[in-house]
Amino acid sequence: MNTKRRIHHTSLGIVGFGAFGQLAALHLGEHFQISAYDPSPSLAKVAQQLGVTLSSFHSVTQADVILIAAPVSSFEQVVSEIARTCKPGALIVDVGSVKVIPSDIMQRLLPNCVDIVATHPLFGPQSAEKGVTGLKIAVCPIRGKQHVRMAAFLRKFLGLTVIVTTPEDHDQEAAVVQGLTHLIAKVLLRMGPLPTRMTTKSFDLLSEAISMVQHDAPEVFDAIEKTNPYAEAVRRQFFDLAASLNADLEAVSTTTSHNDTGL
Repeated sequence: MNTKRRIHHTSLGIVGFGAFGQLAALHLGEHFQISAYDPSPSLAKVAQQLGVTLSSFHSVTQADVILIAAPVSSFEQVVSEIARTCKPGALIVDVGSVKVIPSDIMQRLLPNCVDIVATHPLFGPQSAEKGVTGLKIAVCPIRGKQHVRMAAFLRKFLGLTVIVTTPEDHDQEAAVVQGLTHLIAKVLLRMGPLPTRMTTKSFDLLSEAISMVQHDAPEVFDAIEKTNPYAEAVRRQFFDLAASLNADLEAVSTTTSHNDTGL
């Protein structure tokens, strides 16, 4: 993948042509010959608009690069099927929000003749509306050396900021970065409708953050909160500290009330 001309001759198969699979096709279409597989029957029009060929699972997983954009709930089954059909030398890449468990699944199920890179684009369709240049992607090398060329391609042709890390380090940081963001968004949305008239700049920024995640599929939230092995500890710490702060405020309120009444 050293030149654009060479990239054009590289085939990319996308397994799972939902919102992120379509976003990937939008930005990778000029660099790869793209085919996609998805069981949904209503994707022909968008595939045509993106110049993507919808094909069978077997055909798509014969590509040089296989991008797994399937839901977490079906990830292990998808990987086991890819293991039976992929060709030697292929590069297998996932784009999930959690990295430890998917990385273990891919390493365990995929044949030794393929390279594996676990990635997490730290953006989605909402935050990439104006393009992906300058946005971040975590890249976790799992097996083989193709991650080096892949990282160079992401920097040079897509303008992404590449963070090379391990699945463990990724999930530890994501448990705070994503875990708390989505958790707070869920809570505030349940308190809605939120004010829109007398707002501060900080509240506007908070509302903007909520808008970026509120339309995510439910399985995204489940993956972030339930599949990340570090998320529960972060979540418990957050609620414990919130409860402690509430107790402090209630204690101050009680003391103030007693002083006002002369007790």
